[in-house]
Amino acid sequence: MIRLFKHYIPHAVILLGLIDIGLLIFAGDFAWRLRSTQIGSLPGPTLDRIGQLAGYAGIILTAMIAVGVYGSDALRSMRFATARLLVAVSLGIIGLSFVDFVLGGHNFWRSTLAYAMAASVVLLVLNRLVVGGVLGASAFRRRVLVLGAGMRADRLRKLSERPESGFVIVGYIAMTESVPVVEEAINRAAIHNMTRYVENLGVSEVVLALEERRNALPLPDLLRIKTTGVHVNDFSSFIERETGRVDLDTVNPSWLIFSDGFSSGRAISSVAKRLFDIFASALLLALAAPVILLFALLIKLESKGPAFYRQVRVGLYNQPFNVIKLRSMRNDAEAGGAQWAQKDDPRVTRLGKFIRKVRIDELPQCWSVLKGEMSFVGPRPERPEFVADLEQKLPYYAERHMVKPGITGWAQINYPYGASIEDSRHKLEYDLYYAKNYTPFLDLLILLQTLRVVLWHEGAR
Repeated sequence: MIRLFKHYIPHAVILLGLIDIGLLIFAGDFAWRLRSTQIGSLPGPTLDRIGQLAGYAGIILTAMIAVGVYGSDALRSMRFATARLLVAVSLGIIGLSFVDFVLGGHNFWRSTLAYAMAASVVLLVLNRLVVGGVLGASAFRRRVLVLGAGMRADRLRKLSERPESGFVIVGYIAMTESVPVVEEAINRAAIHNMTRYVENLGVSEVVLALEERRNALPLPDLLRIKTTGVHVNDFSSFIERETGRVDLDTVNPSWLIFSDGFSSGRAISSVAKRLFDIFASALLLALAAPVILLFALLIKLESKGPAFYRQVRVGLYNQPFNVIKLRSMRNDAEAGGAQWAQKDDPRVTRLGKFIRKVRIDELPQCWSVLKGEMSFVGPRPERPEFVADLEQKLPYYAERHMVKPGITGWAQINYPYGASIEDSRHKLEYDLYYAKNYTPFLDLLILLQTLRVVLWHEGAR
């Protein structure tokens, strides 16, 4: 994987994206030349319109990222990828039409957009047919040697077997005499020279998956392997990189303290984040005000009770604040006390089901963002009743309150709606990853991917 602004992106996605950019520029230029020929005009050199072509490619690529074209499902399913490509290109063309209107029609020929759209879809699909098959081959995956043969090694084996996995395990070495969980593991005593063994297998990375490091950590071997240019990684860091979450089953305080992350140099990023929150929330509130008022009226007509509801949530540094949302449940939904929302929850009204699916009920939270109690991106704020319980049952749960809560977040785009302690545990792993690796780039990625969640109703309940 390639680390970009503290966030890991698979090599396959980077390569596929770079080829897509080239194909989009080619499609845009092809459409321009085709239209010029039809009206009897000279198209001129490509460099004269490179700005417009780059703008076209950039907007379409942004739409592709937003709808999940580079997600694991789209990477392993041609049908899935084609459907999302059609949606992405269509959204991109709408965006280009808007840009062309705002700029007065001098940057894009609107008549070329249909040609560009058709050419883009064909080229992007062909790219996935030709290149996608090659990217799935083991030759493009990192070759990993696992030191360990227990439960951790078995977890790595299962992770490597996923279709979207970016690595292949070339061997397991049992470092102790205990009965191995991974039966094909080779005993350390059977390997005379560990460094030569690594070289012969063409290993690019060695991962420590030891259940107990005491008297089992092969420091001399690891030092020699490291000096030959082979990357050496521990289990928790490897899982974080490959899954985008912090593994609560294996992480310990020392790893959180000494691993990269939780950078103190966030002053500029924090200011930029706050300025964006102020501008975006004010603009969104102004644009969405008619929609909010309309649905507030419909809610009042459908059921008794207020159109909006306030609920105490836990925010930054455990400070309570009131979150405001459009009411999607019956007014007496929690007459018996706080409880998790369930799938097909009978407390949700008919209109409530709709506004939850399209996230309209979340729009009033922009007021909390404008006031500074929330951000657009961050861990979802939880209720005090649940927080008290979760802090007792889940390790490091309090650490998620070290960043400002958000309307959307890394956990929301990677894990479906959670309504149990186990779901909260999984979401906490993603929240810790966000808190540890926050950058404006990750925020931008989350905001774009939120469109995917809204479009495909992922996680709505």
